[in-house]
Amino acid sequence: MRLTKKNLLLSVTTALVLSACLFTGCSAVSSDGNDNSMKSVLAADVTSKNTDLANLSEARNTPTVRVAKAVGPCVVGITNKAVARDWFNNPVQTEGVGSGVIFKSDGYIVTNNHVIENAKELVVSLSDGRTFSGKIIGADSLTDIAVIKIDADNVPAATFGDSDSVVVGEPAIAIGNPLGLEFQGSVTVGVISALNRTLEISDRRIKLLQTDAAINPGNSGGALVNADGMVIGINSAKIGASGVEGMGFSIPINTVQNVINELMDKGYVARPFLGVTAFDKQTALRYGYQLNIDKGVYIFRVSLDAAAGKAGLERGDIILSLDGKETNSVSELRNIIADHKVGDTIKIRYIRDKKEQTVDVVLEEMPRDN
Repeated sequence: MRLTKKNLLLSVTTALVLSACLFTGCSAVSSDGNDNSMKSVLAADVTSKNTDLANLSEARNTPTVRVAKAVGPCVVGITNKAVARDWFNNPVQTEGVGSGVIFKSDGYIVTNNHVIENAKELVVSLSDGRTFSGKIIGADSLTDIAVIKIDADNVPAATFGDSDSVVVGEPAIAIGNPLGLEFQGSVTVGVISALNRTLEISDRRIKLLQTDAAINPGNSGGALVNADGMVIGINSAKIGASGVEGMGFSIPINTVQNVINELMDKGYVARPFLGVTAFDKQTALRYGYQLNIDKGVYIFRVSLDAAAGKAGLERGDIILSLDGKETNSVSELRNIIADHKVGDTIKIRYIRDKKEQTVDVVLEEMPRDN
């Protein structure tokens, strides 16, 4: 969560905006390769830079200590200098601080979109005290992931792990800048509390890792690391309701990696697009319509030059399923489509004039302005 002067604690609703950047083992190589083991990373780190660990007893030289030494230098502070408007519509400079993780040694950093959003200037603070100007390479508001670049070489870079292999109960170590740069590089420890936690944002369900490692404003974009020193998620949100403790969330690193690849390749994330505006009973009521259907979702509008229109779907059709999966809500429809890629062919079962039909639809890329 990006720390601002006006808001030190996120509400539950705000906390649902995700932002997390997670990395593993700090090294001077790119995270592109999958052959870097934590043993080699930590061994190199101990022999070259952290020889002080040799003076620790076995009891003190824990995985958390080794992870903090190896991954800590890969986590940066990001200061967002933006311009807002006061009550009298006068421009006022604001300043917020979040975290980020270096994932390529030539200065590429992953963070949350809300950390860099509306930035007039970005200042990146490294753990060694150096500061650089940051340039936005690409950002995706839906997943709350962004990539920025600093003009630096041979900076310590983290290595990504495999978030699909994470298990409940294993140690989880969060590294970031809670409450700003005064507490830069703070390390908190907990466990993975749950997998595939689902938070719903704008009718889209986002799957996250849940942890009880302390995550506070300013930790957004920081690393969630396993005991092997591998980054497994991007710290992004917490539930800050009264009486709630130890419920933090991170974006799984496999999801983050996919977004990073697209941002670096195109500057944006290409998403599959069906090209319909659809209603279920609840969404219809929001717009003042009474929808009399027992199941499925009602097509209210079709873009004739998009995937659905080209396949022959029309206004008034009722979509029952996509690829055999029932769709009784707009949320279900969107999430099934989101699980596919641009160019995939999906089979849609629908009702028209009380007759059930099927059609194959080739998903196209969502227009940038949609």
